[in-house]
Amino acid sequence: MASSDPLVPTSRFSANHTADRGARTAAGRLRVAVPSVAERVADELRLQLAEGALLPGTRLTESTLAEDLGVSRNTVREAFVELASERLVVRHPNRGVFVASLEAGDIHDVYTVRRAIEVSALRAGGSPEDVAAVRAAVEEGKRAAAAGDDEALGTANQHFHGAIVAMAGSPRLNSIMGQVLAEMRLFFHKATVDAQFYQHYLKDNEAICLALESGELDRAADLLVAYLDRSEDNLSEVHGDAADA
Repeated sequence: MASSDPLVPTSRFSANHTADRGARTAAGRLRVAVPSVAERVADELRLQLAEGALLPGTRLTESTLAEDLGVSRNTVREAFVELASERLVVRHPNRGVFVASLEAGDIHDVYTVRRAIEVSALRAGGSPEDVAAVRAAVEEGKRAAAAGDDEALGTANQHFHGAIVAMAGSPRLNSIMGQVLAEMRLFFHKATVDAQFYQHYLKDNEAICLALESGELDRAADLLVAYLDRSEDNLSEVHGDAADA
């Protein structure tokens, strides 16, 4: 839907990604560079991928997105270029632009990044407000599970991991994590044919959060490492089985 101020950031990740685009002046003051509209379109589409609103293989139409987001088709085209460089969308000649369907070989690379940024952020801990955001994501997941809403449960799980990285207080890491979460949701779509997929992680999220809340940061980090190891093995098995089918 068109608006006079399109694409106001709708999440912590897109807002932080926007805040990161700046430079310091000689006097040491921060001069914030206003992101281009194309960058804001890319942020919005990245968020929609992370939230599960765009499925792998979905065709993305320039004219439709331009109308929905209140921008020009050229702006959408520029955003596609950025997302294609991140392998979140692919352009097929004479067919158009589609949401990527990531391959099994991409999984280890993504989990390597997750271990580097999530575990280090968790081991360093955060402010009471940061920890409360992690707890809020856990409770969001419990409510979604109680309601039998698997999509909402998946989104809550994304929020949990995003909140962990946000504890580091780094807009750059939040920006990286925004891309990682988008990629993860593309992987998870194939795995969630099992309706209980995300519920398997609720107990892990709770245990990690409890350790974080009690100040047992090394224990929380160790629990997360084990969690990520199991998650990678699970996804690799699902995607490997699909490739063999």
